[in-house]
Amino acid sequence: MYLNTLTLITATLALADAQAATIFGPIIPGTTGKLGDAPIITNNTIGVTYQAVLPQSTTTGFRGYIIGSSVTNGTGVVFSTNLYGFSDEAALGPFLYHIHESPVPSDGNCTGTGAHLDPYVRGEIPPCDPSTPQMCQVGDLVGKHGNITTSPFQANYLDLYISDQAGATAFFGNRSLVIHSSNTTRLTCANFTLLAAAVGSSSSSSSGMPPASTPTKAIPDSGAADAKSIGGGLVLAGILALLF
Repeated sequence: MYLNTLTLITATLALADAQAATIFGPIIPGTTGKLGDAPIITNNTIGVTYQAVLPQSTTTGFRGYIIGSSVTNGTGVVFSTNLYGFSDEAALGPFLYHIHESPVPSDGNCTGTGAHLDPYVRGEIPPCDPSTPQMCQVGDLVGKHGNITTSPFQANYLDLYISDQAGATAFFGNRSLVIHSSNTTRLTCANFTLLAAAVGSSSSSSSGMPPASTPTKAIPDSGAADAKSIGGGLVLAGILALLF
């Protein structure tokens, strides 16, 4: 069983590498940030959850949300992604999604979210290698965990390199989620907002679902984005499922 699992993982990563090389140039093993690899985050606060809800846009059918929650040992953040409504836009895919460094401005223009969250100055090219997620941009969810394929799209994975600690360079709670087409056009975006604070905190959300962001505009991106079918996070989830 373990041999078959290892074979499947190897084949999956090889496929992801091949697709990235076809779309955005070759993966160069060992490429990391100018400030080094992203460290595993081990001090996240238990009970903290942030959520980004896509707006009711008139320029794209994309709807849904992504939730990021701390885990019981404080190591990394578990993301749950639920996206739908884009069946008629399949020709624009595979779709990409990232955590961007700035929130969505009040006018809903996704260009205002800036670049990917990249505190270790890794850059977008060459593409991220999903087998070494510590060498990827912190906000490169698609590079580490796979791109958006069919509608509806659901994915759950653990990202070890994202923080729920305000002030940390890898903090995602004051950032934004941006959805791109395969040519990197920004289709829609939404801010992460606090859904649940640590147990006992007075700042816990009582509304459950946060309101959707201001309607967004599709804006061509200025740089390339990383794309792969399956990234290291999904592989990790598969390993955990098989072992436990």
